[in-house]
Amino acid sequence: MAFKKLAIGNDHTAVDLKNEIMEYLTEKGYEIVNVGTDSKERMDYPVSGYKVAKMVASGEVDGGILICGTGVGISLSANKVHGIRAVVCSEPYSARLSRQHNNTNIVAFGARVVGVETAKDIVDAWLGAEYEGGRHQRRIDMISEIEETQGLSVVDNAQ
Repeated sequence: MAFKKLAIGNDHTAVDLKNEIMEYLTEKGYEIVNVGTDSKERMDYPVSGYKVAKMVASGEVDGGILICGTGVGISLSANKVHGIRAVVCSEPYSARLSRQHNNTNIVAFGARVVGVETAKDIVDAWLGAEYEGGRHQRRIDMISEIEETQGLSVVDNAQ
């Protein structure tokens, strides 16, 4: 699936990096929906994580980008939304493989962890990768089943 329209969310620690990434992606022709804060006053990252995840899950946007101090908290919030597979990356290799093998639909990173150029590399790797399907689909199906059943049939019966 090619990404064309992306939602981006952030907390107060990531305003500057979010603005850099939005400008970068807009120049590359992506449509960006900003649901994060533009203020450096304290803001709770679960709000932005949830907003982006709901937009992705509903199909309103093709994918999402989340940025907080580390990328961890905001991605945890997003992963609570049904159908979301958000990944935290500090380098582009994991971002690319997360798309190819795990069909992630949101990428997250930390404004206190990566610089602007690394963030651009992460976004490029993630957006440029395609889900491979095949042998990976079985595992995606298992993740979805765990989400649906809380693991009652997948994990409890796994060998």
